[in-house]
Parts: sequence; C-alpha cells; structure tokens
Amino acid sequence: MIPRLRFALLLCALLAGAALGLALASEYWAELVPCPLCLLERWPYRIILAASLIGLILPRRMAWLALGVCIVAFASDAAIAFVHVGVEHRWWDSPLPECQAPNFTGMSAAERLAHMPLVPSKSCEDPTYLLSFLPISMAGMNMIFALTSAIGFAVFILRHARSPR
Repeated sequence: MIPRLRFALLLCALLAGAALGLALASEYWAELVPCPLCLLERWPYRIILAASLIGLILPRRMAWLALGVCIVAFASDAAIAFVHVGVEHRWWDSPLPECQAPNFTGMSAAERLAHMPLVPSKSCEDPTYLLSFLPISMAGMNMIFALTSAIGFAVFILRHARSPR
C-alpha cells in the first residue's frame, strides 16, 4: 500500500503530466496555435512535475515540502490562467508584450520583414474552445483545473500533515 503522502505526490505528477499532455496534443493533433500566455501557463505544470517526482524519493519531511511547492505552483497557474481569461474577455490588456500587435511604422519593407516572428502567434485575446458545446475556453478550463487541484491538495495537507502515514 502506498502511503497517502506518496500517493498525493504521484497524483500531482499525473495531473501535471495530463495537463501538459492535453496542451501538447491540442497543439499538435488539433493544430491549435498557443498564444504566449498559453505557453506561460505550462511552466507551473513543469515545476509540479519536477517537484512531485523529486518528492517521491525524498524523506517524509522534505516530501511534505515538495507537496507544498506543488500547491503553490497549482495556485500560480490558476492566477496566470485567470489573467488569461481576463485578457480573453477584454477586461484588461495582456501583461506580456508578445501579445500586443507589433508596431512597424517608420520602417522599410525589408526592416518590417526582419522584425516579423518566424512562427506566427495567436493573439492572447482570441479564446480557444476545446469543446465546441462548452462555452469555456481552454484558459478557463485550466484555471478551474489548477484552482481545484490547489485547493484539493491544500485540504489534503491540512487533514494529513500530522498523521503518521
């Protein structure tokens, strides 16, 4: 039987891996182009994956710390996704300069071509809907997923941090 803490860390790794897998699958197989905020939302999952896998081999006290890092990363991802949802609904402008349209005034045609990105990017203001029948964008789904995960693992820590297993 796997102790509860190790199971929670394994679950963190699986959830982070599934989120990254879904993002990559939608990019490669569904041919959805990620915007810069979408790419930023993937970083906390990479941190969760690393922290949880390292936490699986650490002593118990340090494993609790690794789970705490995972919770902070889930909450950070939820915050980034919330900003992305706000940009999609045009509640505020994107904080990333990559999301803004480039300004090419006062340049020659050759200079304009030299400043264009090699890979076209999607605007951060354009929501991407994974499921056409569900009116929640991928950023919104990510926000709900990350926030629910952060709360769930925080409750786990509050209930089980002092127990012997």
